[in-house]
Amino acid sequence: MNISFVYIAEAYQCYHGAAIAAELAKCPGIRVTSYYVDPDTPRHLERIHQAFGAPSPQVAPLVQSVSTRLLRAIKRLGTFKNLVLRDNRERLNGYDAIVAVENTVAMARGEGIGRPRLIYKPHGFGDRAYGFVPRIAAFDFVLLAGPKTEARMLAHNCIHPGRYALTGSIKLETASRLHSAGGSLFGRARPTILYNPHFDPKLSSWDRFAAPMIEQFTDHDRFNLIVAPHVKLFRRRFAPPRDQWEKRSSANVLVDMGSDRSVDGSYLAAADIYVGDASSQVYEFLANPRPCIFLNAHGVDWRDSPNFAHWHLGDVISRPDQLAAALTAAPSRHEHYRPLQEALASATLGQSAAGAAARAAAAIIGFLTASA
Repeated sequence: MNISFVYIAEAYQCYHGAAIAAELAKCPGIRVTSYYVDPDTPRHLERIHQAFGAPSPQVAPLVQSVSTRLLRAIKRLGTFKNLVLRDNRERLNGYDAIVAVENTVAMARGEGIGRPRLIYKPHGFGDRAYGFVPRIAAFDFVLLAGPKTEARMLAHNCIHPGRYALTGSIKLETASRLHSAGGSLFGRARPTILYNPHFDPKLSSWDRFAAPMIEQFTDHDRFNLIVAPHVKLFRRRFAPPRDQWEKRSSANVLVDMGSDRSVDGSYLAAADIYVGDASSQVYEFLANPRPCIFLNAHGVDWRDSPNFAHWHLGDVISRPDQLAAALTAAPSRHEHYRPLQEALASATLGQSAAGAAARAAAAIIGFLTASA
C-alpha cells in the first residue's frame, strides 16, 4: 500500500495525525509519504516519529505553481488550498489513500484527484459547527476520537456506518510521548493559569481580554499565567506585533505566540486552571479534570447551543474585571462541574487506553484491504 499524509496548513496539525503515519511506517508492505506546505512541518514530523520509535518520515513539499504562489502572495489572506491540490494531482493520484487532518482536502475530488481513497482525521474535537460541515461526507473513511463527535457527525450525515472508526485521541497520546522530560516554566511554584484564546475574530476573546489580563497578572503574588493563543491568531499578522506581545512576559507571565510548547500539549499539562473561549483544546485539558473559566467576549446566547457545549464545564464571564473573582472561586466551584467534565471529556476523547495511533493505523489498513 502507498499512503500519503497531506498537511495543507500549519505545522501544528502534525500533532493530530503524524503518529498514525509513524505506526503505519512500522508495518511491512506499507509506504508512507507526508506532503506539506508549511516548511516547519518536517521538523515536527521527525520529532513525532522519534517519540513513537518509527523510522524517519519520508517527506516532500506540496508543489505550488507560479500562478498559485502569485495568488497567495497578492491575496495574503487567501490560502488557495484547492489550487495547491490541483498543482499536485498527478503525484497524489499515484497513492492508494490520502490521509488528511483538515476537511478542506475533500476538495481533492473536484481538482482531479480521483484514484486515492480519502481518509479524514479531524485536527480537533470541539463543538463548533465548522467541525460538522457537509463536505466531510466526501471522505471515504473517517477516524474519530470518541462517541460525542460520532453522534453529531451521524446526525449531520457527515459519516455513515462502516465508513468510520473510533480510536481515542491521537493528540493526547502524542503529547504523552513528548512530555517525559521538561523543567518548570516559572521560577516560583504558584497555581498556573493557561489562557488559550481561539483565532476566529467572531469567537476569540483575544482583543478584549489579552491586554488587561496580562496587565492584571504581571508580578501577581498568587498566580502564574501562560498566554498561548492558537497559532493561527497571528498567522496573517506581521512579526513585530508577535514580538511585542512576547516582550510582555515577566517573572510570572509567559506569553508564547507559537513555540513547540504552544502546539504539543505542554501547557495543557502544566496548567491548573484553563481560561479560554472556543478552542477544542479544552477537552485535551480535561483529560485530567481541572477548573475552567470561559470568556463570552461577544455576548453569545450560548446555553442551548451545541456549538458551546463546553461552556457548561466552568463559569462563564463576559468582562475582564470579572476574571479575578472567577479565578478565586474556581477551585471551590470545580466540584460542581467535575462530574459533567468527566462525562463530556470521556465522550469526546474516547478510549483512554494507550494505542490510539496504532488503532487508527489498523483501521486504515482494514478499510483499504476490505475496499481493494
